[in-house]
Formats: sequence, structure tokens, C-alpha cells
Amino acid sequence: MSRLNYAAVAPEGIKALYNLSTYAVKSTIDASLKHLIDLRVSQINGCAYCMNMHSEEARSAGETQQRLDILPGWHETSFFTDRERAALAWAESVTLVSETHVPDDVFAAVKEHFSEREIVDLTLIIATINAWNRLAITFRSEPEVRKAG
Repeated sequence: MSRLNYAAVAPEGIKALYNLSTYAVKSTIDASLKHLIDLRVSQINGCAYCMNMHSEEARSAGETQQRLDILPGWHETSFFTDRERAALAWAESVTLVSETHVPDDVFAAVKEHFSEREIVDLTLIIATINAWNRLAITFRSEPEVRKAG
């Protein structure tokens, strides 16, 4: 059960976050990778609302169910490109910043596959989904039940 409707209570703040999300969608990072990042960060944070939304968006955009199923174990498979792997490692490290402090080797790996602008855009995508996760978890946003079919 939702604790409160945060969008109704603070519409200016939510609009600002939405504007950052809009920037992230238009960023230098391709949509398929953005979907993977949004989903992986939401998995780490345990945000059911965002996991539901981003897995559905990824499937709608053509992502395979198998890659979505195996995403938490991406590092144990060959299902992801080196570029995706670097981005996923970056996303995990930035999301868990208080534990990882984003080590130099993770930065070196992401720098090997992304330009400086792309690294900043990737980091903004990660920061944005982390903010949405925190709102959804804190205020108990519930995912909608999907229709069968």
C-alpha cells in the first residue's frame, strides 16, 4: 500500500527529476543499454515497481527474455558485449558507491568502451534511476499487475 503520492505532494521536485530522466533518454547512451542499466540498478536496490516497469520497457524495445532473466548474473555469462559489461560494472559500482567507492579498475574498464561524455551520461542515468528507486521504495509504489497474454 502506497504511503503517499509523492508526485502530488512535491510536483516541482518530481518535474525536475522527470526532466533529468528526459535528458537521460536523449543522452549519448543507446536505449537498449539504458534499459539494462535501469533494470540492473533497480534489481540491486530491490525496487519492485521499477523492475516491473523497466523489464517491460526492455522487452517492448526488443530485449530478449533470456538476457533479462540472467541480468543479475551478467558477469558469469557471455550474453553481454564487452561494452555492456563495462557499463553494468560501472552501474553496480556507482549504485553501491558507499561500499565500492568506484574503484580505478572499474573506471578504466568503462573508459575503454565509452567517451568522457558517455561516461558522464551513463553516470547521470545511474543517478537518476537510483533517485526514482529511492522514491518508489520509500513511498511503497506498487507495480501494476500485468494482464495475461
